[in-house]
Amino acid sequence: MLIQEYQEKWVEDFKAIESVITDALIGLNISIEHVGSTAVPKLAAKPIIDVDIVYGKNVPFEILKKKLEKIGYYHNGNQGIINREVFKRKNWWSKHQILDTITHHLYVCPVDSEELQRHIAFRNYLIANEAGRAEYQQLKYEIAAAANQDKKQYAALKEVKARAFINDILTKAGQL
Repeated sequence: MLIQEYQEKWVEDFKAIESVITDALIGLNISIEHVGSTAVPKLAAKPIIDVDIVYGKNVPFEILKKKLEKIGYYHNGNQGIINREVFKRKNWWSKHQILDTITHHLYVCPVDSEELQRHIAFRNYLIANEAGRAEYQQLKYEIAAAANQDKKQYAALKEVKARAFINDILTKAGQL
């Protein structure tokens, strides 16, 4: 199944990824946020850990990028979202016992990124609001069924079918 019931293991997976990245970026003024559905207790999700590295104004993006490249990531642009840079693994470059065994998405955002604020506001709202969390979970299951459990179809349908729900939550959270 594309969407899985919540697993406490997702918190451990995030902490493992966070530890490796923190070590790689030592000396830089950054923080690391667990965002996305796996960061919300009791919320069913695709088992993919979403990670936002947040950097301050005194951290040059190019330095951060070079340090991530040293542990096997490559910069994949912003994929159409301003102030949210995407990094992917070079699996052929080197195998890492944590980074290549825990499925994750890695984003790098400046501290003043609107997308970062949206990620955090949405996560925090769902953590604090059981009814919103249940409604979102039901919507995710419906989208997965409509997509026949296909990841690409799910992503495309979610963009359309979940947009109004997400925007409503962000309005309630004061982010829109």
